[in-house]
Amino acid sequence: MPSLPSIRGRGSQRGPVGQVPHVPVPLSHYVVDCAVYVDGKRLPGRWTHTDAVKEVRKRKDGFVWIGLHEPDAEQIEGIAETFGLHELAVEDAVHAHQRPKLERYDNTLFMVFKTVRYVTNESPDTANEIVESGEIMVFLGKDFVITVRHGNHSGLSKLRHVLEEDPERLEIGPSAVMHAIADQVVDNYLEVTDHIEDDIDRMEERVFAPRTEVSAEQIYMFKREVVELRRAVMPLANPLRRLAEGYTPLIPEQVRAFFRDVDDHLTEVSERVTAFDELLTTLVDATLAKITLQQNTDMRKITSWVAIISVPTMVVGVYGMNFDYMPELKWKFGYPLVMTLVLIACLTLYRILRRNRWL
Repeated sequence: MPSLPSIRGRGSQRGPVGQVPHVPVPLSHYVVDCAVYVDGKRLPGRWTHTDAVKEVRKRKDGFVWIGLHEPDAEQIEGIAETFGLHELAVEDAVHAHQRPKLERYDNTLFMVFKTVRYVTNESPDTANEIVESGEIMVFLGKDFVITVRHGNHSGLSKLRHVLEEDPERLEIGPSAVMHAIADQVVDNYLEVTDHIEDDIDRMEERVFAPRTEVSAEQIYMFKREVVELRRAVMPLANPLRRLAEGYTPLIPEQVRAFFRDVDDHLTEVSERVTAFDELLTTLVDATLAKITLQQNTDMRKITSWVAIISVPTMVVGVYGMNFDYMPELKWKFGYPLVMTLVLIACLTLYRILRRNRWL
């Protein structure tokens, strides 16, 4: 059995020499693609799932790859019956909203991947969504692989074309397809974490820069999006490790090493996501401390002006009383003198408060 090579450039997609093309048949709107691969090459024409599995089992070689997009229970029923898929796994594939997991039903593996996509925004301070999630479910058998996709950003068409350009890789069988899907999903995790790291760096600069305002609500929104990413990343570690350690004979030894490589990349993503969560917690604390400090500063300023205003208020209150005998009440310079003393007292208080940085 050949080793698993790296993805190469564009190559031929023609079938074996002398192969009679299969008569094309229309695909349902939920069936993205259905293909038969023999010796790593795609057989010409379009196939129904029944014709495809008959062709493979008649040849006793090759495998079928069916790609589905958000099928309902009725639409997937025929495919599940043909390939002997377990009803519990089919139910999970139809309803989606599953955690990443790996389950074995008789001679079939069922694996769930959470896909993520970075949503571009003008500014992280005004973003309402940063991470958009979806799902890819994979049914893996000895001679078939069925992918069920939920969401509009997790397409596998490009991945299928890349694999078809590398027949040596497809010749390994369905396990090579599952590895390629896992590799693409984790690579997308790395890409998303790069974008989020840039956004958090900009937000960190704004939080600690003087005279800038960053709301705690916006940082909490970031934490919520990081939690969304964490829910996709963290639970995937155990399934990948089980595949790398020989959980099932459906994954040959030569592919397990590549699952270990994917697991290493996932570990890197997990560490970065954990660091993001801790950093955002620190930014929330710093923002709240900054807000508290600003409020204390504002209160000191308000208190200082109240103290200054209290001087003329007190003097005016005293001279506003209805008494005949008061200091300098009958003297013509009494009023200017009192106003001058009030002004001196206010300026003295202002200088003292200013020197103590209350104003």
